Amino acid sequence: VQLQASGGGLVQAGGSLRLSCGASGRTFSTYAVGWFRQAPGKEREFVAGILWSGGSTSYADSVKGRFTISRDNAKNTVYLRMNSLKPEDTAVYYCAAPKNDYYYSTRPGDFGFWGQGTQVTVSS
Repeated sequence: VQLQASGGGLVQAGGSLRLSCGASGRTFSTYAVGWFRQAPGKEREFVAGILWSGGSTSYADSVKGRFTISRDNAKNTVYLRMNSLKPEDTAVYYCAAPKNDYYYSTRPGDFGFWGQGTQVTVSS
């Protein structure tokens, strides 16, 4: 699976952004997808994940209620809608798929396919 993230940018605190993760290659609809982020000097952390069917999602506590992950398998795309953004959301955001299809995880080490990352900067 090849992944490409887009949609990042500079936004004021309280604003919104929608990230997109486009996929090509293997059967995208059989892979879960996760969004991760990495701020300078910090480890990469899980943000949100969605099952291959889109039937279930999960979120990090820090973004719960503000971020929404969704997918459109017909378009081979996963989205991350980010509302009420805070300066602490500033990071490079990556979309990723696990090493195996029909497998779900929130651990970065379980993901074998990564997009190139898109920068999100939230100003105070």
